[in-house]
Amino acid sequence: MDERQRLINLAYRLLGSLADAEDVVQETYARWYALTDAQRADIKVPAAWLTTVASRVCLSLLGSARVRRETYVGEWIPEPLPEPTEWISGGAADGGMDPADRVSLDESVSMAFLVVFESMTPAERVAFVLHDVFRYPFADVAEIVGRSSAACRQLASSARRRIREARADAGPSAGHAAVVRDFKAAWGAKDIGAMIGLLDPDAVWVADGGGKALTILDPIVGGEEIARAYLRIAEVAPAHTLLERTVNGLPGLVVQQHDRIVTVFAFEVVGERITRIWAVRNPDKLRPWAMR
Repeated sequence: MDERQRLINLAYRLLGSLADAEDVVQETYARWYALTDAQRADIKVPAAWLTTVASRVCLSLLGSARVRRETYVGEWIPEPLPEPTEWISGGAADGGMDPADRVSLDESVSMAFLVVFESMTPAERVAFVLHDVFRYPFADVAEIVGRSSAACRQLASSARRRIREARADAGPSAGHAAVVRDFKAAWGAKDIGAMIGLLDPDAVWVADGGGKALTILDPIVGGEEIARAYLRIAEVAPAHTLLERTVNGLPGLVVQQHDRIVTVFAFEVVGERITRIWAVRNPDKLRPWAMR
């Protein structure tokens, strides 16, 4: 059971869903306990066995997920992961066990990275995460993926290339929090000029309602177009509170209505401008936030 947190970390990065990650770990342990005592005694390194099984379950799920998403309503965004603290005030949020207590936070769980992972083939994603994130040797990756070590090297290399191409202009931004804070203030003040100034001219806004929450189905491209859309939303939206929260390890914002989180915003900031906004409204993906 000491391996549980590591397995959830692995599965979340592979699947982009905490709920699915926990299901994978449950399935992995079910298979472990289905073994006889003699079979378990023959396993020299239980951690390696558990990792192999969890990775293969994820690999199977990634293949079926592509089929399911063909019928998904609107854009699909990975499930946003909360942290127990407010990123500006530093105050702890209310609630019990937080999902961030189960998933270690680094660049590989940022929304930008998880979105790029979605563009990879299942094999690329598994090879990259196992080798580049969790530092498994390619010989072990090959056994899990069912391909040669050389093929797994190529898969990981292809995945790295996808990341470089997708995030060519991105990099660590020391001003990320300040930019998100200023965006929150401009949105609250309905200052369209300030909002446009904070958005890259080619910024992209993507929303995920999953057919279960009202949202704009198609991505919006362009800083001015995004700013105007946000102001239209502010004019017609019910009374709400905009809160500062850490989303997948970076400063983000959430919309709270009647003590319930209804939208989570993740941002990509390059330099001093916002280049990407991901808005998650699908209530199924906001369940971890109900714990807070």
